Amino acid sequence: MMRDTHLHLSIIIPAYNEEKRIADTILDVSRYLNKQNYSSEIFVVNDGSKDKTAEAIRELEAIIPRLKLIDNEKNKGKGGVVKQGMLLASGEYRLFMDADNAIKITEIENFWPYIKEQKYDVVIGSIEIKGGRAKEEYTGFSKIYRNVLGKLSKYLVRVLTIWEIHDTQRAFKLFTAESAEKIFPRQTIMRWGFDIEVLIIAKKLGYKIKELPVQWENPPGKVTFANYLRTLMELLQIKFNSLRGKYK
Repeated sequence: MMRDTHLHLSIIIPAYNEEKRIADTILDVSRYLNKQNYSSEIFVVNDGSKDKTAEAIRELEAIIPRLKLIDNEKNKGKGGVVKQGMLLASGEYRLFMDADNAIKITEIENFWPYIKEQKYDVVIGSIEIKGGRAKEEYTGFSKIYRNVLGKLSKYLVRVLTIWEIHDTQRAFKLFTAESAEKIFPRQTIMRWGFDIEVLIIAKKLGYKIKELPVQWENPPGKVTFANYLRTLMELLQIKFNSLRGKYK
């Protein structure tokens, strides 16, 4: 794939079985980018979907020149395809966001002053600091167990990794090209815990990280109790790697 070395912003969207909502997300992002005075690209990385996600993206490629599909036949995990997109991207700045559009692309407006003027290397979205907001579509027991497990897991992540970051796993993170190209080759976790590892690596390499409040609208999705357990196991692996000095 040819790399454009003059792009300002690359947006990476991992997608797995997202045929029903990926088009709306791409169109929303594209409409926003059409209004900007900088060059950009949208990488949608299909993670071996079993539905028609790839077909839905290809239909839009014909009308959105900046849109590029990376179509993987085999599932790599969310972390694996984010890593793939980040390292294929050409933008001076590189953002990854979710296919469900839970955090709107307009939130990036608040990120620019920190990454351009205050020279942060990584700027991340958060709902756990002042100004952050979350809108849940879950109700009843499902909402209770997700909230309880979510709070416990975030606290455990802070205790074991980076205490000063309150929300490591919100899928709206902006990197400079330099930091992305140093951080992501070192990434080893390819599934749910990859966000934590990426931030650990950034800190180990001395990059400045800024956490900013965002609005997150949580539609019904695929996060299950098993995902929390898997993330816990990955968290322990990350802690072990960190203690061994692997990320240096």
